[in-house]
Amino acid sequence: MRTEELIEAIARDAAAPRPWLAGRMAAALLAGGAVAYALFALDLGVRPDLLWAMLIDWRFPLKVTIAALSLAGACWAARRLARPETRARDVAIGLALAPLVLALGVGLELVTLPADEWTTRAIGTNARVCLTSIPLLSLAPLATMLAAMRAGAPSSAPLAGAVAGLIAGGIGATLYATHCTDDSPLFVALWYPLGIALVALAGAVAGGRLLRW
Repeated sequence: MRTEELIEAIARDAAAPRPWLAGRMAAALLAGGAVAYALFALDLGVRPDLLWAMLIDWRFPLKVTIAALSLAGACWAARRLARPETRARDVAIGLALAPLVLALGVGLELVTLPADEWTTRAIGTNARVCLTSIPLLSLAPLATMLAAMRAGAPSSAPLAGAVAGLIAGGIGATLYATHCTDDSPLFVALWYPLGIALVALAGAVAGGRLLRW
């Protein structure tokens, strides 16, 4: 076999679909999510007015939807990035969905609220808890997702690790959203992405070390 043929064979093998990879990632998602939920239930728990918030105010359902969309988009991106032929721009649309919905929510909030309330709503009352809780709830999902993605062959290990961090941060943010009483999209836009970004940064650093091939 000539060198060129060997290289082509290796490339075809690396790019071949791995049906078991999706199963490993799903199992990692469930395992990490279960640990995160256990920690959430022990330390935080859902807010006491959950039912009222779901039925009366549009801000709470929107907040939870944005966190869930962030998680879903990151899961989709992670599955694609586990393969060597996928580039960063190939997953941009899926990752952009949650920020787009958040931007629409912020616009609606700015229209419906008096300008003198914008700063108060953005700062909220739970910023410190938010920035602490989201990363802590994300630790176990990040570890399990990185372990699962080691079975793949990402073209960019730091990028794949960052997306694993987005998944973990999405889990942490979705759980925390059911506890937090700051429902304004202004608060969500300021603090939730920062908490998730910390996890994504940790994932990028860890992924650069663990996901090389």
